Amino acid sequence: MTAVTTPGAQTPGAQTPGTQTPGAQGPGPAAPARDAAATPYAALRIVPARHPGRWVATAGVAVLLAMVVSSLLTNDRWEWDVVAQYLTWPSILSGAWATIRLTAAASVVGFALGTVLALMRLSRSPLLVGVSWAYTWVFRSVPLLLQLLLWYNLAYLYPHLSLGVPFGPEFLWFDTLGVIDKFGAAILGLGLSQAAYSAEIVRAGILSVDQGQQEAAASLGIPRRRQVTRIVLPQAMRSIVPTAVNEVIGLLKGTSIVYVLAYGELFYIASVIYGRNGKVVPLLIVAAIWYLVLTTLITIVQYYVERHYAKGAVRTLPPTPLQRLRWSSAVAVARLTGRPVPSHVPPAFAARARVGVLTRTTRTSGGPA
Repeated sequence: MTAVTTPGAQTPGAQTPGTQTPGAQGPGPAAPARDAAATPYAALRIVPARHPGRWVATAGVAVLLAMVVSSLLTNDRWEWDVVAQYLTWPSILSGAWATIRLTAAASVVGFALGTVLALMRLSRSPLLVGVSWAYTWVFRSVPLLLQLLLWYNLAYLYPHLSLGVPFGPEFLWFDTLGVIDKFGAAILGLGLSQAAYSAEIVRAGILSVDQGQQEAAASLGIPRRRQVTRIVLPQAMRSIVPTAVNEVIGLLKGTSIVYVLAYGELFYIASVIYGRNGKVVPLLIVAAIWYLVLTTLITIVQYYVERHYAKGAVRTLPPTPLQRLRWSSAVAVARLTGRPVPSHVPPAFAARARVGVLTRTTRTSGGPA
């Protein structure tokens, strides 16, 4: 049979003017896109995003910072020579050491007792729950200054302390003033007050752990104590550590209130010195510098503790300051020399630095480096 075509009909595969089959290229908007796709990666120009607001804010903050630095350096009333003289004064160093001892001892007492109180609050015993709640209620309600004075005057209420059977014989007996001195009163006041706040921090951390973790551990027959120490608490530490460190820093600064007991901590020593020589502002700056140093050390410890307990929660641990410094140095060398970023630098870090991203891509795709 022969094919018959009628006028106006079109055979398959034929094209009419103005039409184009799929996949065919012709003149029009598709030509520039094809040319851009054929351009090698090395010829592409990377244009960074503009951030005018960021530059304006940076300039404003830089001006304010320059004004602050200028006022600190040009105002002779700061007496920086006196600050440098007393910064490592023997009595100031002894006061800083006393502050460290107070903070460490009160933190141990506070968080150890607070953990016990938190577990009591979460128990099924009405007596344990009631005692824990009452302790937290009382010690969070009474001001710390009042607690310190009460503990320091405990000998007035109880001239001697004893251990034995209630309403029965006494096995140990000792004088109150011989046991609770200025340091003991400060530890009791700071530690017992801190325990009330620590109990709520630990309890909130335990409650933040998914209940399914405890149910899974119970279904495997793991003892209750092992569930708490090996499963619940390690996961709860991720939410406990940041708040707990804030409490420790607050406790470090709160040791200055112990001056009412005339105990030789940092602020008390500084106040005694400026009471003698009249250099009030320089001695206050000396105390502030030491508080800044001690707080910075605690913050560094917090970073590594959080990094340790983040192992089970993140795929990649946050970099340490040493790693960040090493990677920044590698990125800076790559910028100056034009070489690619070394392979040990994480891609995300190199992308934030906006260096080496294109080189990595082209080398991976087989294009020109």
